Amino acid sequence: MAAWLTFLIAFFTTVLTQIFGSGVFELDLKEFKNFKGLLANGNSCKPDCRTFFRVCLKNYQVVVSPDDCIFGSEITPVLGTNSFSIFGSGSFSTPIRLPFNFGWPGSFSLIIEAWYSPYADSPADTNNPDLQISFFATQRKLEVGAEWSQDVQSGKQTELRYSYRFICNENYYGDSCSKKCSPRDDRFGHYTCNPDGQLSCLPGWKGEYCEEPICLEGCSEANGNCSKPGECVCREGWQGKLCTECKKYPACKHGTCQQPWQCHCKEGWGGLFCDQDLNFCTHHKPCVNGATCMNTGQGSYTCTCRPGYTGVNCEFEVRECDSSPCKNGGLCTDLDKGYMCTCLRGFEGTHCEHSLLTCTDSPCFHDGTCHEKDNGRSYACDCPRGYTGLNCERRVDKCTTLPCANGGLCVVLGGIRMCSCRAGYTGQRCEININDCATNPCANGGTCYDRINDYICSCAPGYEGRNCDRPSNACSSRPCLNGGSCVGIPGKPPACFCPIGFTGPHCEFHVTPPVITGGTEDRFQWAAISLAVGLVALVVLLCMVVIALRHIYWQQSGERTRGEAMNNMSESQRDNLIPTSQLKKTNKQVSLEVDCAPEKSNYIHKNCHLDYNSSKEFKEIVSQEEKSLKYEKCLEDKIQLSRMYREKPECRISTICSPRDSMYQSVFVIAEERSECVIATEV
Repeated sequence: MAAWLTFLIAFFTTVLTQIFGSGVFELDLKEFKNFKGLLANGNSCKPDCRTFFRVCLKNYQVVVSPDDCIFGSEITPVLGTNSFSIFGSGSFSTPIRLPFNFGWPGSFSLIIEAWYSPYADSPADTNNPDLQISFFATQRKLEVGAEWSQDVQSGKQTELRYSYRFICNENYYGDSCSKKCSPRDDRFGHYTCNPDGQLSCLPGWKGEYCEEPICLEGCSEANGNCSKPGECVCREGWQGKLCTECKKYPACKHGTCQQPWQCHCKEGWGGLFCDQDLNFCTHHKPCVNGATCMNTGQGSYTCTCRPGYTGVNCEFEVRECDSSPCKNGGLCTDLDKGYMCTCLRGFEGTHCEHSLLTCTDSPCFHDGTCHEKDNGRSYACDCPRGYTGLNCERRVDKCTTLPCANGGLCVVLGGIRMCSCRAGYTGQRCEININDCATNPCANGGTCYDRINDYICSCAPGYEGRNCDRPSNACSSRPCLNGGSCVGIPGKPPACFCPIGFTGPHCEFHVTPPVITGGTEDRFQWAAISLAVGLVALVVLLCMVVIALRHIYWQQSGERTRGEAMNNMSESQRDNLIPTSQLKKTNKQVSLEVDCAPEKSNYIHKNCHLDYNSSKEFKEIVSQEEKSLKYEKCLEDKIQLSRMYREKPECRISTICSPRDSMYQSVFVIAEERSECVIATEV
């Protein structure tokens, strides 16, 4: 909860300070001079120009206009007459302070007006231009800081010296005094503020807002914590200054632990609580002087002593001089650790076992001169020139001070040291590389390269040999590929004549023949598609021809049928025409049905069906009739047929009217003179 509260406080503080800020603009008036004691309009003051000032601070303007003082304004009391220096006294305190409750913009416009007060000490009305002495306006860029900026403003007859600055209020920082930082030392934070407004934690605190204490150095982070700096509070099951020691099980007597509440028995103890004595050696440690104790039974033990000690508990020290270790009459002295032999004259060694050489033994080689030292107990050899060593046994190596470079070997010839250089080098120390190309051995424009002990020539085209001294056979390397013919010219690169199908300087490129789009398979596919399209077009054309022929045939058949019907029609049949309104027509099949029921008649009546499709001529006529769009109403025939139908209601009659543009109607008349229905057709 405290962390959330700290976060909210910091957040709102940051947001608000970016908007509001806090600082103050300070203006320190230094000196004012009115050289002639005149007003701005040229009139003189009576008796003197009692002067006060009006200060106006506003936003930066290229041309300063005397309008609203949005940053603040101030009017001073009368500060002096004519020319005077300005000091704060009485009700006026210097400098003039114009506080800001928002961020400093970094620039400003400043207007300073000098006014005449006719009264003794009270400022006059600043709206009366006749009382103005001078008007000063300036615009500047100003950074926040404690350093004062000096300025001088001069008019026709006046001069004003002043200084100004902008400083942040307490706890406000930054370039615009909009960053607030208030030092605190409470549960919400422990910090002071840097000059740039950044938090600086007090000693012993850390974290973003310095709210986290720094625990005692070394305190285990896993087993301890702290609520204030420098402490280390252990969690349950841990103890010690740094909370690194575990707590044993409470009843554990002679045990240890690696984790809290454990009980690991120490040596010589056992049982659940490590309270059972297992051996004498562990608990009583009877063996001394570093001896090893071994349990041998109930309360018994054996001590294995270290060298130099003896006794049941190894408590006695062994006197090594009792064994007379010193030879040749040497004197033995017991020490804390071991012994020391003091040898007689003429002997040396740990046990005085070695005899010393003296000058009487002629120890110096190569005619060296022997001198006795230490009263004859030792000697020294003066070696002749060229030898060294304790007994002049080594020859002096003169080459140790003459290093030879580049693998050179130092040799001594006649007492003179010199370097024997490897091939390709010269000089006193073999430090100079012999330039094998100095004689220009490469002919015919060849380039020479020094190989330290030799040289090689990089020949120009057309030449070969160690020194590029003989023309080369340009075609010997067979530069032409793919069967090309080579022509070699001395001093020039070879020329290749390529066979058909190859190109390039060495006939290395194969000339690919142009690819013809559409191979055998593509041509076959296009041929198949073209054939299919042609067949489809041919079938469509044949269908159109067949349809046209059938249409012509139908027209001719219809006209012939209508002509025959006209010739065979009788007057009686014309009276019995069926009106077309009672005929039913369909696009596919038309049937004429007559149902004759036996009623008041001695004749046998049958249901008569006429299939329109049974007559080929009928089908052709109907097809021709279907294509007509105009029909006639058949008014006269409807009247006659209606009268006939009323007289014989037992018969149901169906018919089809012919198109209106036909000369006649197609009617179907059913008569009852016989046992079957008689149908008459008129076209």
